[in-house]
Amino acid sequence: MAQGKNPCVSIEVMVMGPIENNVYIVSDGEATFVVDPTEYASFIVDALDGRKLDAIVLTHAHWDHVGGACDLRRLTGAQTIASAIDAPYITGEKTLDSSHRQFTPCPVDKMVVDGEELVIGNMKWKVLETPGHTRGSICLFLDPKYGSDPDGAPVLISGDTLFHGAHGRTDFEGGNPADMIASLARLADLPGDTVVLPGHNDITTIAGESWLSRTK
Repeated sequence: MAQGKNPCVSIEVMVMGPIENNVYIVSDGEATFVVDPTEYASFIVDALDGRKLDAIVLTHAHWDHVGGACDLRRLTGAQTIASAIDAPYITGEKTLDSSHRQFTPCPVDKMVVDGEELVIGNMKWKVLETPGHTRGSICLFLDPKYGSDPDGAPVLISGDTLFHGAHGRTDFEGGNPADMIASLARLADLPGDTVVLPGHNDITTIAGESWLSRTK
Protein backbone atom coordinates (compact mmCIF):
# COMPACT_ATOMS: atom_id res chain seq x y z
CA MET A 1 0.00 0.00 0.00
CA ALA A 2 1.01 3.62 -0.46
CA GLN A 3 2.46 5.43 2.55
CA GLY A 4 0.05 7.35 4.76
CA LYS A 5 -3.26 6.40 6.33
CA ASN A 6 -4.76 3.04 5.59
CA PRO A 7 -7.64 3.11 3.10
CA CYS A 8 -11.15 3.36 4.52
CA VAL A 9 -12.11 -0.05 3.12
CA SER A 10 -10.39 -3.41 2.81
CA ILE A 11 -8.37 -3.76 -0.38
CA GLU A 12 -6.68 -6.86 -1.74
CA VAL A 13 -4.68 -6.74 -4.97
CA MET A 14 -3.70 -9.51 -7.35
CA VAL A 15 -1.31 -8.86 -10.24
CA MET A 16 -2.60 -10.99 -13.08
CA GLY A 17 -2.43 -11.54 -16.81
CA PRO A 18 0.19 -11.07 -19.53
CA ILE A 19 0.55 -7.31 -18.98
CA GLU A 20 0.38 -7.43 -15.19
CA ASN A 21 -3.00 -5.93 -14.41
CA ASN A 22 -3.99 -5.01 -10.89
CA VAL A 23 -7.19 -6.85 -10.03
CA TYR A 24 -8.71 -5.55 -6.79
CA ILE A 25 -11.03 -7.15 -4.25
CA VAL A 26 -12.70 -4.37 -2.27
CA SER A 27 -14.90 -4.90 0.79
CA ASP A 28 -16.49 -2.94 3.61
CA GLY A 29 -17.30 -6.10 5.55
CA GLU A 30 -20.87 -6.04 4.28
CA ALA A 31 -20.32 -6.28 0.53
CA THR A 32 -17.46 -7.27 -1.76
CA PHE A 33 -16.68 -6.37 -5.34
CA VAL A 34 -13.92 -7.03 -7.86
CA VAL A 35 -12.39 -4.36 -10.07
CA ASP A 36 -11.30 -5.12 -13.64
CA PRO A 37 -10.99 -8.90 -13.74
CA THR A 38 -8.49 -9.72 -16.44
CA GLU A 39 -8.16 -13.42 -17.27
CA TYR A 40 -8.31 -16.40 -14.87
CA ALA A 41 -11.73 -15.91 -13.26
CA SER A 42 -11.31 -19.15 -11.32
CA PHE A 43 -8.22 -17.73 -9.58
CA ILE A 44 -10.27 -14.72 -8.48
CA VAL A 45 -12.99 -17.01 -7.13
CA ASP A 46 -10.33 -18.90 -5.16
CA ALA A 47 -9.08 -15.58 -3.72
CA LEU A 48 -12.61 -14.75 -2.56
CA ASP A 49 -12.31 -17.79 -0.29
CA GLY A 50 -16.04 -18.37 -0.04
CA ARG A 51 -17.09 -14.74 0.21
CA LYS A 52 -20.17 -13.69 -1.75
CA LEU A 53 -19.28 -11.40 -4.66
CA ASP A 54 -21.79 -8.59 -5.03
CA ALA A 55 -20.45 -6.75 -8.06
CA ILE A 56 -17.84 -6.64 -10.82
CA VAL A 57 -16.74 -3.09 -11.62
CA LEU A 58 -15.21 -2.45 -15.05
CA THR A 59 -13.36 0.86 -15.41
CA HIS A 60 -13.18 0.65 -19.21
CA ALA A 61 -13.61 -1.74 -22.12
CA HIS A 62 -10.07 -2.91 -22.93
CA TRP A 63 -9.55 -6.67 -23.04
CA ASP A 64 -7.02 -6.74 -20.20
CA HIS A 65 -9.59 -5.21 -17.83
CA VAL A 66 -12.69 -7.16 -18.85
CA GLY A 67 -11.37 -10.48 -20.20
CA GLY A 68 -12.41 -12.45 -17.13
CA ALA A 69 -15.67 -10.62 -16.47
CA CYS A 70 -18.02 -12.98 -18.30
CA ASP A 71 -16.66 -16.08 -16.56
CA LEU A 72 -16.56 -14.35 -13.17
CA ARG A 73 -20.17 -13.23 -13.58
CA ARG A 74 -21.19 -16.78 -14.51
CA LEU A 75 -19.32 -18.34 -11.60
CA THR A 76 -20.54 -15.91 -8.93
CA GLY A 77 -23.82 -14.38 -10.10
CA ALA A 78 -22.42 -10.91 -9.38
CA GLN A 79 -23.76 -7.93 -11.33
CA THR A 80 -21.42 -6.18 -13.76
CA ILE A 81 -21.10 -2.40 -13.66
CA ALA A 82 -19.55 -0.14 -16.32
CA SER A 83 -19.99 3.26 -17.89
CA ALA A 84 -22.86 3.72 -20.31
CA ILE A 85 -20.35 4.91 -22.91
CA ASP A 86 -18.03 1.88 -22.83
CA ALA A 87 -20.77 -0.69 -22.15
CA PRO A 88 -21.45 -1.49 -25.85
CA TYR A 89 -17.80 -2.51 -26.29
CA ILE A 90 -18.02 -4.81 -23.26
CA THR A 91 -21.26 -6.48 -24.37
CA GLY A 92 -19.98 -6.97 -27.91
CA GLU A 93 -22.54 -4.65 -29.49
CA LYS A 94 -19.54 -2.67 -30.78
CA THR A 95 -15.94 -3.76 -31.27
CA LEU A 96 -12.65 -1.95 -30.90
CA ASP A 97 -10.14 -1.85 -33.73
CA SER A 98 -8.06 -4.90 -34.61
CA SER A 99 -5.05 -3.80 -32.53
CA HIS A 100 -6.97 -4.90 -29.40
CA ARG A 101 -7.15 -8.51 -28.31
CA GLN A 102 -10.61 -10.00 -28.48
CA PHE A 103 -12.41 -11.24 -25.36
CA THR A 104 -15.64 -12.99 -24.48
CA PRO A 105 -18.35 -10.31 -24.42
CA CYS A 106 -20.05 -9.81 -21.09
CA PRO A 107 -23.51 -8.43 -20.26
CA VAL A 108 -23.44 -5.13 -18.37
CA ASP A 109 -26.12 -5.28 -15.68
CA LYS A 110 -25.79 -1.67 -14.54
CA MET A 111 -24.59 1.30 -16.55
CA VAL A 112 -23.39 4.39 -14.67
CA VAL A 113 -22.86 8.03 -15.60
CA ASP A 114 -20.84 10.94 -14.28
CA GLY A 115 -21.80 12.14 -10.81
CA GLU A 116 -23.88 9.08 -10.00
CA GLU A 117 -23.68 7.57 -6.54
CA LEU A 118 -22.92 3.87 -6.92
CA VAL A 119 -24.05 1.99 -3.82
CA ILE A 120 -22.46 -1.38 -3.06
CA GLY A 121 -23.25 -2.59 0.44
CA ASN A 122 -22.81 0.42 2.72
CA MET A 123 -20.29 1.97 0.34
CA LYS A 124 -21.33 4.95 -1.76
CA TRP A 125 -18.85 5.49 -4.58
CA LYS A 126 -18.98 8.67 -6.67
CA VAL A 127 -18.71 7.95 -10.38
CA LEU A 128 -16.26 10.22 -12.21
CA GLU A 129 -16.23 10.03 -16.00
CA THR A 130 -12.57 10.41 -16.98
CA PRO A 131 -12.24 10.13 -20.77
CA GLY A 132 -8.83 10.12 -22.36
CA HIS A 133 -7.76 6.48 -22.35
CA THR A 134 -11.17 5.46 -23.72
CA ARG A 135 -14.24 7.60 -24.24
CA GLY A 136 -16.06 5.84 -21.43
CA SER A 137 -13.31 5.42 -18.83
CA ILE A 138 -14.51 5.93 -15.28
CA CYS A 139 -12.93 6.38 -11.86
CA LEU A 140 -14.72 5.74 -8.57
CA PHE A 141 -14.15 7.84 -5.43
CA LEU A 142 -15.07 6.82 -1.89
CA ASP A 143 -15.32 9.32 0.97
CA PRO A 144 -14.26 7.68 4.27
CA LYS A 145 -17.67 8.40 5.82
CA TYR A 146 -19.04 5.77 3.44
CA GLY A 147 -16.32 3.22 4.14
CA SER A 148 -15.82 0.72 6.94
CA ASP A 149 -13.26 2.99 8.67
CA PRO A 150 -14.32 6.65 8.79
CA ASP A 151 -10.85 7.57 10.04
CA GLY A 152 -9.18 5.93 7.06
CA ALA A 153 -8.07 7.55 3.82
CA PRO A 154 -10.37 8.18 0.84
CA VAL A 155 -10.00 5.74 -2.05
CA LEU A 156 -9.90 6.32 -5.81
CA ILE A 157 -10.23 3.44 -8.26
CA SER A 158 -8.44 4.99 -11.24
CA GLY A 159 -8.30 2.26 -13.89
CA ASP A 160 -5.95 3.30 -16.70
CA THR A 161 -6.48 7.02 -16.19
CA LEU A 162 -3.93 7.63 -13.43
CA PHE A 163 -0.87 5.52 -12.60
CA HIS A 164 2.03 6.02 -10.21
CA GLY A 165 4.15 8.59 -12.06
CA ALA A 166 2.18 8.48 -15.29
CA HIS A 167 -1.19 8.49 -16.98
CA GLY A 168 -2.87 6.09 -19.38
CA ARG A 169 -2.10 5.96 -23.07
CA THR A 170 -4.16 8.15 -25.38
CA ASP A 171 -3.20 6.63 -28.73
CA PHE A 172 -5.74 3.80 -28.73
CA GLU A 173 -9.13 4.01 -30.40
CA GLY A 174 -11.25 6.42 -28.36
CA GLY A 175 -8.23 7.96 -26.67
CA ASN A 176 -7.77 11.73 -26.61
CA PRO A 177 -4.86 13.72 -25.10
CA ALA A 178 -6.95 16.82 -24.37
CA ASP A 179 -9.59 14.73 -22.63
CA MET A 180 -6.90 13.00 -20.58
CA ILE A 181 -5.46 16.30 -19.36
CA ALA A 182 -8.92 17.49 -18.34
CA SER A 183 -9.57 14.22 -16.51
CA LEU A 184 -6.26 14.38 -14.66
CA ALA A 185 -6.95 17.99 -13.65
CA ARG A 186 -10.21 16.81 -12.14
CA LEU A 187 -8.44 14.10 -10.14
CA ALA A 188 -5.84 16.61 -8.96
CA ASP A 189 -8.56 18.32 -6.91
CA LEU A 190 -9.21 15.22 -4.79
CA PRO A 191 -7.86 15.11 -1.21
CA GLY A 192 -4.12 14.57 -1.10
CA ASP A 193 -4.35 11.51 1.14
CA THR A 194 -6.61 9.70 -1.31
CA VAL A 195 -5.29 6.17 -1.91
CA VAL A 196 -5.15 5.60 -5.68
CA LEU A 197 -5.76 2.08 -7.04
CA PRO A 198 -4.45 2.09 -10.63
CA GLY A 199 -4.98 -0.55 -13.27
CA HIS A 200 -1.25 -1.25 -13.48
CA ASN A 201 1.86 -0.63 -11.40
CA ASP A 202 2.10 0.57 -7.80
CA ILE A 203 -0.66 1.87 -5.55
CA THR A 204 -0.10 5.56 -4.84
CA THR A 205 -1.81 8.68 -3.45
CA ILE A 206 -2.97 11.92 -5.01
CA ALA A 207 -0.36 13.87 -3.00
CA GLY A 208 2.30 11.41 -4.13
CA GLU A 209 1.63 12.39 -7.74
CA SER A 210 2.79 16.00 -7.45
CA TRP A 211 2.99 16.30 -11.24
CA LEU A 212 -0.82 16.30 -11.32
CA SER A 213 -0.82 19.95 -10.26
CA ARG A 214 0.65 20.85 -13.65
CA THR A 215 -2.52 19.63 -15.37
CA LYS A 216 -4.69 22.27 -13.67
